[in-house]
Order: sequence, then C-alpha cells, then structure tokens
Amino acid sequence: MQATPIPHLTLVLGGARSGKSRHAEALVEALPAPWTYIATAQAYDDEMRARIAEHRARRPTGWETVDAPLALAEAIAAQPAGRPILVDCLTLWLTNLILAEQDTGAACEALIAACETVSAPLVLVGSEVGLGIVPENALARRFRDEAGRLHQALAARAAGVVFMVAGLPMRVK
Repeated sequence: MQATPIPHLTLVLGGARSGKSRHAEALVEALPAPWTYIATAQAYDDEMRARIAEHRARRPTGWETVDAPLALAEAIAAQPAGRPILVDCLTLWLTNLILAEQDTGAACEALIAACETVSAPLVLVGSEVGLGIVPENALARRFRDEAGRLHQALAARAAGVVFMVAGLPMRVK
C-alpha cells in the first residue's frame, strides 16, 4: 500500500554536519514570517549547549522556538494555522524517546498523523544513520533501525525529500 503524499511536507536528511539544518532553515525562511522552529535537542552537557546556542544565534528574527524533546506531535499540532514549521531533528527526538523508554511506534504514528493534519508548510530534519557500519550493540542497532523505518515512512508521505551531502542539497523526491 502506497502512502498518500502530504503536499506541504519536506524531509531533509543527511549525515552529521552535512548542512541539513541550514538548508531546512533556508527552505522555511523563503516563506513569509513568522516561522516556528521545533527543537528536539536536550542540553545535557556544555558541547550540546554550544550547538544549541549556535543554531539559535544564526536564525534571524521572525523565528519562535518551541522545545519538544518528547511531545513532538503535540508541538506540531499546537502551531497556528498556516505558520511554516521546521522540526530539527527527528533522530534526536527518537533518541530521547528510546532513552525515556517511551513507545516509539506509537510516537511515530502520532507524528505522522500530526504531519497529515497540519495545514502549514512543514520541514523535518533527520540524520541519516544507515550508511555506516553495523552498530556493535543492541541499543545502537535498535536506534538505527527505528530511525530508518521513521525516515522511510515520512519519505513515502513527503512531497519533497532532500539528501544533503557536503552542504549540497540533492533532491531525491
């Protein structure tokens, strides 16, 4: 069964430091402000705090940041009608769910449902983790597998899919 495309959904995938976030921000900033940035990162250490600060500092005025490390579907659904939304990043969100021992299947289903019902342009960012070696432990393999399944489900429904390589966007769909 083929998924029904969601016309306003774009999925941006790529490896670490591939330019995913900057490209996704540019896609959203091409639309009229205000924009919503739904952030899933949690600042557990100084390095992550610095990454979050870097992301916030480069965004111009017009962005409203919503922190949603776990309740992503709810955060998407709560946005004002028509306001462009950027979610960064799906794989951090999935990590948060796994570490919090949440039901990832149900959360992913809720995310897909939220993507289908929101009326605004929606850009989702995710790290492609399936191109490397097989992880050595069960938790890492589970994460890789769940991320792959989530990305496949969203890509099947997205109107557009972009794969970032060395800062260059490759349009896949």
